[in-house]
Amino acid sequence: MALSLIKYPPRLDLARIPTPLQFLSRASDKWGAGKRLWMKRDDLTGAALTGNKIRKLEFIAAHALEHGFNTLVTCGGVQSNHCRATALVAAQLGLDCHLVLRADDESEQNTGNFLLDQLAGATFEIWPAKEWATQLKVIYGRLELEFAEAGRPALMIPTGGSDSLGVWGYIAATEELRGDLAQHDIERAALTLATGSAGTQTGLTAGVAMFDLPLDVVAYAVCDDADWFNRRVASDWQASMARWPQLPKIDLAPQTRDHSVGPGYGRADAPVYELIAELTRLEGVVLDPVYTGKAFRGLVTDLHDGFYQDVDDIIFVHTGGVFGLFAHEPQLMSAASGMS
Repeated sequence: MALSLIKYPPRLDLARIPTPLQFLSRASDKWGAGKRLWMKRDDLTGAALTGNKIRKLEFIAAHALEHGFNTLVTCGGVQSNHCRATALVAAQLGLDCHLVLRADDESEQNTGNFLLDQLAGATFEIWPAKEWATQLKVIYGRLELEFAEAGRPALMIPTGGSDSLGVWGYIAATEELRGDLAQHDIERAALTLATGSAGTQTGLTAGVAMFDLPLDVVAYAVCDDADWFNRRVASDWQASMARWPQLPKIDLAPQTRDHSVGPGYGRADAPVYELIAELTRLEGVVLDPVYTGKAFRGLVTDLHDGFYQDVDDIIFVHTGGVFGLFAHEPQLMSAASGMS
């Protein structure tokens, strides 16, 4: 293993890494507009622990064990990939897990990620979306006190594990990308991804700047707008630099595209479902409608419009989300049947 470029906090070995950098030859022919399309397969970081969240949880869970937390508390939508990964990590480590879930469509959608939450033994509470958004801080305060009084102190993890601890997951991933670029003789590329809570975006943007990689990080929002994400990345990075003295004092210039948000978080439109079906048949790679499908749709649109003029290679980070597919079965079946 190559010598690390920075001193990392304690970390558990949870993800199956390094993940492959895969050339998408047929997708390049169809959508690349003369560019080479690559996919960083972070959907292959494990089995049930698949996806980008596990890279963050390597540091979050290590912190929990080091500081005597017996419970992991986190939050997200009913089909949250991060909540599912947290529940499974807790089970693996013998910790309790409690989830504060948001019912985005007023249904529990007892399938996909939510089914895995329950199989892992996580306890949960489900709140209407509006109350979840306005009361989350109060809910977290109540739970932290309750678990402390029960003798099961809880580490309170934010949405997506996106904070000054989780940021290390994708700072580390940029060191991995350094090796990918050398292996595949890629001199310069755009590094593209979906962004929902900004943690992966912050880690990659910071890591690329820290290690001076020849990559331009472009994130595609799946909710909110570009200004919100750019401000969130800057804020999270400021908090990270304040917390970790080994991080260099640098300014970040995040770049977010918000034209593929569609109907809102957790919802997609027909072109996204159709793209998922088409890419699956072209490359055998499955995206999800909440994150990667939307982002890849935004990337295809930008390629068509000539947005990526200055690079020959485009790397798309597949951040996982396959279990969330099952909550969108009717729409995906309709898209697949339309291709027959």
